[in-house]
Amino acid sequence: MINYKTYLIFLFGSLAVSIGLQMLLPWPFGLMAALAIFIVFPLFLRNRALKRMGGMGSDSGGGGFFGQSQGVKYICLACNNRFKGGICPRCGSKMKRADF
Repeated sequence: MINYKTYLIFLFGSLAVSIGLQMLLPWPFGLMAALAIFIVFPLFLRNRALKRMGGMGSDSGGGGFFGQSQGVKYICLACNNRFKGGICPRCGSKMKRADF
Protein backbone atom coordinates (compact mmCIF):
# COMPACT_ATOMS: atom_id res chain seq x y z
CA MET A 1 0.00 0.00 0.00
CA ILE A 2 1.06 3.60 0.28
CA ASN A 3 3.10 4.68 3.26
CA TYR A 4 1.90 7.27 5.73
CA LYS A 5 4.64 9.83 5.02
CA THR A 6 3.91 9.96 1.29
CA TYR A 7 0.19 10.28 1.97
CA LEU A 8 0.76 13.23 4.33
CA ILE A 9 3.05 14.92 1.79
CA PHE A 10 0.37 14.63 -0.89
CA LEU A 11 -2.35 15.74 1.52
CA PHE A 12 -0.53 18.89 2.65
CA GLY A 13 0.66 19.57 -0.90
CA SER A 14 -2.90 19.45 -2.18
CA LEU A 15 -3.99 21.68 0.69
CA ALA A 16 -1.34 24.26 -0.22
CA VAL A 17 -2.21 24.17 -3.91
CA SER A 18 -5.93 24.49 -3.22
CA ILE A 19 -5.41 27.46 -0.87
CA GLY A 20 -3.20 29.10 -3.51
CA LEU A 21 -5.82 28.56 -6.20
CA GLN A 22 -8.53 29.99 -3.96
CA MET A 23 -6.44 33.11 -3.47
CA LEU A 24 -5.76 33.53 -7.20
CA LEU A 25 -9.15 32.62 -8.68
CA PRO A 26 -12.50 34.30 -8.02
CA TRP A 27 -14.79 32.75 -5.40
CA PRO A 28 -16.81 30.02 -7.16
CA PHE A 29 -13.96 28.93 -9.45
CA GLY A 30 -11.44 28.71 -6.61
CA LEU A 31 -13.81 26.55 -4.56
CA MET A 32 -14.47 24.24 -7.52
CA ALA A 33 -10.73 23.92 -8.20
CA ALA A 34 -10.04 23.11 -4.53
CA LEU A 35 -12.74 20.45 -4.47
CA ALA A 36 -11.42 18.98 -7.71
CA ILE A 37 -7.92 18.77 -6.24
CA PHE A 38 -9.17 17.03 -3.10
CA ILE A 39 -10.99 14.50 -5.30
CA VAL A 40 -8.24 13.95 -7.89
CA PHE A 41 -5.22 13.56 -5.56
CA PRO A 42 -6.55 10.56 -3.57
CA LEU A 43 -7.62 8.91 -6.83
CA PHE A 44 -4.14 9.47 -8.21
CA LEU A 45 -2.54 7.99 -5.08
CA ARG A 46 -4.82 4.96 -5.12
CA ASN A 47 -4.18 4.32 -8.82
CA ARG A 48 -0.43 4.63 -8.30
CA ALA A 49 -0.51 2.22 -5.36
CA LEU A 50 -2.55 -0.32 -7.34
CA LYS A 51 -0.11 -0.13 -10.25
CA ARG A 52 2.80 -0.67 -7.88
CA MET A 53 1.11 -3.73 -6.34
CA GLY A 54 0.13 -5.15 -9.73
CA GLY A 55 -3.57 -4.77 -9.04
CA MET A 56 -6.52 -3.69 -11.10
CA GLY A 57 -4.99 -0.40 -12.16
CA SER A 58 -2.01 -1.93 -13.94
CA ASP A 59 -1.66 -2.28 -17.68
CA SER A 60 0.02 -5.68 -17.43
CA GLY A 61 -3.25 -7.51 -16.75
CA GLY A 62 -2.04 -8.99 -13.48
CA GLY A 63 -3.91 -9.02 -10.21
CA GLY A 64 -7.59 -8.38 -10.24
CA PHE A 65 -10.30 -9.93 -8.12
CA PHE A 66 -9.93 -13.52 -9.35
CA GLY A 67 -6.17 -13.60 -9.81
CA GLN A 68 -5.08 -13.03 -13.39
CA SER A 69 -8.48 -11.70 -14.60
CA GLN A 70 -9.23 -15.03 -16.24
CA GLY A 71 -12.60 -15.46 -14.61
CA VAL A 72 -13.64 -18.37 -12.45
CA LYS A 73 -12.35 -21.86 -13.16
CA TYR A 74 -14.07 -24.95 -11.82
CA ILE A 75 -12.90 -28.37 -10.71
CA CYS A 76 -15.11 -31.34 -11.51
CA LEU A 77 -16.03 -33.34 -8.41
CA ALA A 78 -16.36 -36.59 -10.39
CA CYS A 79 -13.10 -36.70 -12.38
CA ASN A 80 -11.07 -33.82 -10.80
CA ASN A 81 -10.69 -32.04 -14.16
CA ARG A 82 -10.08 -28.26 -14.17
CA PHE A 83 -12.25 -26.35 -16.68
CA LYS A 84 -14.21 -23.18 -17.44
CA GLY A 85 -17.94 -23.27 -18.01
CA GLY A 86 -20.95 -25.19 -16.79
CA ILE A 87 -20.37 -28.84 -17.70
CA CYS A 88 -17.15 -30.83 -17.43
CA PRO A 89 -15.81 -31.50 -20.95
CA ARG A 90 -14.17 -34.77 -19.88
CA CYS A 91 -17.03 -36.62 -18.13
CA GLY A 92 -20.12 -34.39 -18.66
CA SER A 93 -20.81 -33.98 -14.95
CA LYS A 94 -22.44 -30.81 -13.61
CA MET A 95 -21.02 -31.26 -10.10
CA LYS A 96 -18.22 -28.77 -9.64
CA ARG A 97 -16.50 -26.49 -7.16
CA ALA A 98 -15.02 -23.07 -7.80
CA ASP A 99 -11.24 -22.78 -8.01
CA PHE A 100 -9.96 -19.23 -7.56
